[in-house]
This record gives sequence, C-alpha cells and structure tokens, in this order.
Amino acid sequence: MNKRQAVKGLMLAPLVLALSLAGGIKDAHSAPTGPAEKPDLKFGFIKLTDMAPLAIAYEKRFFEDEGLYVTLEAQANWKVLLDRVIDGQLDGAHMLAGQPLGATIGFGTKADVITAFSMDLNGNGITVSKPVWEEMKKRIPKGADGKPVHPIKADYMKPVVDAYKKAGKPFNMGMVFPVSTHNYELRYWLAAGGLHPGYYAPDKGDTSGQIKADVLLSVTPPPQMPATLEAGTINGYCVGEPWNQQAVFKGIGVPVITDYEIWKNNPEKVFGVSQAWANKYPNTHIHVVKALIRAAKWLDDNNNANRPESVKILSQPNYVGADYKVIANSMTGTFEYEKGDTRKVPDFNVFFRYNATYPYYSDAVWYLSQMRRWGQISEAKPDSWYMDIAKKVYRPDIYVQAAKELIAEGKMKSADFPNFAKETGFKPPQKEFIDGITYDGTKPNAYLAKFKIGLKGAEKP
Repeated sequence: MNKRQAVKGLMLAPLVLALSLAGGIKDAHSAPTGPAEKPDLKFGFIKLTDMAPLAIAYEKRFFEDEGLYVTLEAQANWKVLLDRVIDGQLDGAHMLAGQPLGATIGFGTKADVITAFSMDLNGNGITVSKPVWEEMKKRIPKGADGKPVHPIKADYMKPVVDAYKKAGKPFNMGMVFPVSTHNYELRYWLAAGGLHPGYYAPDKGDTSGQIKADVLLSVTPPPQMPATLEAGTINGYCVGEPWNQQAVFKGIGVPVITDYEIWKNNPEKVFGVSQAWANKYPNTHIHVVKALIRAAKWLDDNNNANRPESVKILSQPNYVGADYKVIANSMTGTFEYEKGDTRKVPDFNVFFRYNATYPYYSDAVWYLSQMRRWGQISEAKPDSWYMDIAKKVYRPDIYVQAAKELIAEGKMKSADFPNFAKETGFKPPQKEFIDGITYDGTKPNAYLAKFKIGLKGAEKP
C-alpha cells in the first residue's frame, strides 16, 4: 500500500503544481498529502441514517482509495462514543455537532475535540404519542385536502401540557444527549410555542436541564425511543431517522414536525477526532476527510439517485439495522407524518448539497448560543469568546486542504465547494426559523437578546 501511495504521489505532484501555476487551485500545495501515518483505523457511530457517509466511504472503497483500512463499530450511546474517542479506543466518530464543542468548553467531559467535516443537514423530527396527537389535532387547521397544515407549532401542544400540569402530571419528552442538536431543536420548538423547556445550572451542580420547565426533557438513546414512547415513559421525543418513522410504522406515535421546518438546512452531525489524534496523524486526517467528502457527494449525486442503494446498505444489521421501508421513508425524499400522510421532503436528508460538508464557524456559534441560552454555559461571554471557541473546534483549514486535493486528482470540481478564496466561515444571516427570528453568527449576544424564553446578558437560572 505504501508503494502504491508513493507512485500515486509522484503522478499527482506535477498536476497539482500545474494547476497552481495556472491559478486553478489557490494556495495549492506543491505535492499532495503524504501516506497515512496510521492506515488501520476504527471509527464509531450510532445507529442512525446520518452515519451514511461512513458506511458509503467504506462500502464504495473510498477509504481504501486513500490507503486506509477502516473498521466501523456501532456504539451503545453518545457518551460511550465520545469517551472512546477521547481515550483513543476509537480513532474518530460520527458525533453530535455539540459534542466537540461541549467537550472543549468542559460541559460534561472536558477534552479537546475537533471537527473538519460536517456530516449532513437536517434529518431529525419531533414525534408525539398517539393520545397527545389526538388532542393536538383538534386545534390544528386543515388544508383543502383535509390534512393538517404544516409546519405544526408547539402552540398546539401547549393546551395539552397545561392540562397535564393542572392534573399534577409531568409532561415528559426524550432527546438523545444534553449537547445534541435534538435537545436544542426540541427546546427551540417548545420555546417558540410558549413552553419553557427548562434551564441547566452546572455551577450549582444541577445538570438535569429541568429548572423552571413546563416540559421535562431527559436522555433516551435513539434506538430505544419508540419502545420508551410505547411504554408511556415519555409523551414524545426528538430524534434522527429512522426512529420517527418507526413510530409511524408501529402505530404508536406521530411525527409532528421535522427539523427542516424548525430551521431550514440546519447542520446536524459532524465527524470528530481528538485534537491529540489530529496532531499525531495529520496526513491520516486529510485522507479520512477526502474519503468522507466523496461519500457525501455520492449520496446526493443526480438528485439522490443513489439513495435506494444507500438504504439497502444502511438496512444491514451492522449499520442501522432497521427495515428497508422504514429507512427509505425519509432517505429517498419523502416523510410520513400521520399514518398515510406521506409528503415530499427532498431535503429531509442532505449530505452534500448547499455546502453541507463544510465546517462553518457560524454553525458552531449557533450551538454555543443555545448552550448559553439554556444555562449549560453558566456565565455571560463576549462575542469574541464564541468566535475563539468556534475557530478552535471547527477546522475548515483541514477541510480545504482535503477538498483541493480531490480537485487536483480530478475526483471533484471547484464548483462542488464554496469559493475558498472568499469564504469567511460565516453564513449570511439566516431567517428561516420557525419563530421568524434571524440568526447572525457574528453577533451571538444580540441574537440571544431576541428570545422571550431563555437566558440573555448576565442572567442566571
């Protein structure tokens, strides 16, 4: 393998140099990245459809093209996954976008974890139990076709929660991890509908996240969500696929909203490694990112033409292990809400379109803003602090190097990526949130000040 890589490097060096001289690749390296320092790797994942770039990079031999021999291993839960990356049992993993950030700032486990690759956009939903849905449905307006008008706001659930409180019963909902997108999306949706999802107070030793809560949120591993809902332990949950569609197939719950409807094209998972690992194996890291970029593009190529094949792969027990039809319900561009109410949602899962794989600083800042909003960050921080943490954890410099090499090798085109010469890492202000509030990643404190529910300024729970 080393011999093959050496030959490959010799062949590519003149091409990269020629493109550089012609202005085809800005700041191109005079030679491609050297062989991987560590070719044998073990990556972790949770059984969710958005682990797809890892599965595809393996099955389509994109890892092997980079001289990597990878083992993919499902993990019991997000905490175990993170701990194993930190202690070196795993070389890297499919992670919640908030995990590298949470670890770096010391919420929960303290460790330096980075990401140079965003795995996808969208992909989550909020599901409620059948009894809760029947009550909500009475208040939701219907369209000309007799079906509920979407997006369905939490306003329609508020009377149900109020009735539970009046009866002295807790209204419980599940999410997958305290620093998960699911936690922040569920909280965002609830707060936009006038329901308080509760505060954290880690400086006071309270990490329940339930201070002042109207709705009590707790952690449930994704594959266990439907069974926990069916048992009546929770009244609803926010999770990735296929576990919303599983509730529909089992007839135990109804997905009321997708995260695409809460925040259009929101960032979801990332591929994370420890900073120590990245420092020790910089070439390996570049090769991994190259393989993942190719896998993400394959997943979105030709208007999702490869999705049926990807569903077949993901349905294998060593990956997601859910029924083909359950996974296909969302991965092939549709989403079923109430049983029989299937609608086209072509961007429910996005892996490459809209620069989905680029690790934007503004995405990191949004997660940090929500950590502050709900008390996971105990003290007020200046805008500069948010920028510093975002740039420490999110590493577009590594991504750009990988992308440029793929362009030089003829595997990708410049048009597939952002304009690296002009890219700042901050998306333009984003307006497509369910509550109509605009997010500007360069002004996190001004953003937090806009919310009626949530900490702002120097406030504490």
